[in-house]
Amino acid sequence: MSEEKKKEGLNIELGEEIAEGTYSNLAIINHSPSEFVLDFIQMMPGIPKAKVKSRIILTPQHAKRLMKALHDNINKFENQFGDIADVDPTAGIPLNFGGPTAEA
Repeated sequence: MSEEKKKEGLNIELGEEIAEGTYSNLAIINHSPSEFVLDFIQMMPGIPKAKVKSRIILTPQHAKRLMKALHDNINKFENQFGDIADVDPTAGIPLNFGGPTAEA
């Protein structure tokens, strides 16, 4: 590859709709021998049903690269802003997010 090509870099386009992002407060990860599937879900307080808002399918190699990149970015974040508190894994998923229970 020529030096000129290396300097150009990757041209990434970010459309308006994608730039808005999708909020997720739950992720479920599954895998097979050939791929990792990441489902990003948005749960709402008092509603026991949730929808998958985005699904990302990765090769095992890209999943590992993502893990390393997340690890690196979390370390940088914590160095700048302090430790991120971990959630007690035995507490389960709070369907009401700690607020009042919905009634009809």
